[in-house]
Amino acid sequence: MDYRDAGVDVEAGRGFVNQIRNLVHSTFRPEVIGGLGGFGGCFQLPGGFKEPVLVSGTDGVGTKLKIAHILNRHDTVGIDLVAMCVNDVLTSGAEPLFFLDYVATGKLDKEQLTDVVAGIASGCKQAGCALLGGETAEMPGFYQVGEYDLAGFCVGIVEKSQMLNGSQVKVGDVAIALASTGVHSNGFSLVRKIVNDGNFAWSDTPELLSGETISETFLKPTRIYVKPVLTALKAGLSIHGMAHITGGGLPENLPRCLGEGQAIKIDNSSWNVPPVFQWLAEVGEVSPQAMYNTFNMGIGFVLLVSPDEVEQTISHFHSNEIPAFAIGEVITGSGELVGLPL
Repeated sequence: MDYRDAGVDVEAGRGFVNQIRNLVHSTFRPEVIGGLGGFGGCFQLPGGFKEPVLVSGTDGVGTKLKIAHILNRHDTVGIDLVAMCVNDVLTSGAEPLFFLDYVATGKLDKEQLTDVVAGIASGCKQAGCALLGGETAEMPGFYQVGEYDLAGFCVGIVEKSQMLNGSQVKVGDVAIALASTGVHSNGFSLVRKIVNDGNFAWSDTPELLSGETISETFLKPTRIYVKPVLTALKAGLSIHGMAHITGGGLPENLPRCLGEGQAIKIDNSSWNVPPVFQWLAEVGEVSPQAMYNTFNMGIGFVLLVSPDEVEQTISHFHSNEIPAFAIGEVITGSGELVGLPL
């Protein structure tokens, strides 16, 4: 008896590493030292910083992976994995430097997981960070054959004097929303329940979804906001705070970027909620309160900016093909969000 008899194929694991080597190398930045295959990834800090602060983040994709498994489509969830981490790190004003992934599966399928890593590499390129390394764990009996789970880890850097921490936010600052590409990577336990309880097939094309299949709609990857936001910061736009709208939606995430004694007032008529959320609410009979507390409702990222730079900020993101719109303002308060059906 050997390890293969127990369900772990060491040779297949080595072959998988060789298969993804070029994908990983394609993401490298000049600061990467060495290549793939060491016990640790090495990265030299970029120059030009007086007081560099490292900002770290970690996340996963959640039960959106179930849809990828059902449909046997694995080329988008890697982008989600990167997006969930780099967008978080970005809220401090940090530039993502490098990313690591952890992939656990019941039985290693090289083609399947190469698609996953191709998505991770694509996400890293979109964010401008290096895929510095990772771990693939074959765990027979722990995961079903054909299924896997993902976790991601990101490190970014920001000058200490430029780090956003809530202290820069002022009463009167305007909240500028950046559009999501859809549901992103949160709320999928409810999404799957609505689809299953409604006896829908993933290949169905509901009228509200404008000809897209349900699977196409829900496998759209999370938008990565890193490059246009960093460009805005480097251009000197007065961005005082940022929030990544993930699990818990606007109510949970937007107040996290405020300072002491502040709240935020939202005008929920200031944007058109995308059809995918209308479909979920109607088919699942989900209350407005539950929708806003579960989904991003079409807003993936929010910036708090000076009132005199609203139009300039919106114009910047439109030029980067990201819809942007003012949705509210910072008011005096104690961390609450006012104006949504809560």
